[in-house]
Amino acid sequence: MTADPQSRIPSRASGTLDDTSPFTLGLLLRRAHWRANAALAEALRPLGIELRHYAVLMEIADRGPTVQRDLAGATGSDKAGIMRVVDDLERRGLAVRKCVPGDRRVRAVEITPEGVRVFEAAHAVALPAAERLAAGLEPGELGQLTELLTRLSRPAAREA
Repeated sequence: MTADPQSRIPSRASGTLDDTSPFTLGLLLRRAHWRANAALAEALRPLGIELRHYAVLMEIADRGPTVQRDLAGATGSDKAGIMRVVDDLERRGLAVRKCVPGDRRVRAVEITPEGVRVFEAAHAVALPAAERLAAGLEPGELGQLTELLTRLSRPAAREA
């Protein structure tokens, strides 16, 4: 007599509070990402940019001129993806590529004055969207969630 194959299957990910599946965290993060992405995409649409454009503008507004390789790493993009985003930003006059002194093959991406204007407008419309996303959280929980997600997304910072 063989054992029932169902008895060897661990609990399945359901996304409920009592879920013990090893996949639950990833699934919940994915659902939260979908929800956040949809809310922010809707907020950014009137400005003619997408979340991927906003992410690059945020990096170059914060860091200053940044090589594409570093932008790809900072935004979770690949080489081809970051090139498409920078191409889009250049076409719109929101960023420019400039030669890096000492290496003619490398280009740094720099935000333009129009890029700063659009970035600031995007930041202004993203704030209410982010507040709506967090509306169901209790006081203090948004800070906790932000801290935990930061630690989860940047594990190397804790190891150093």
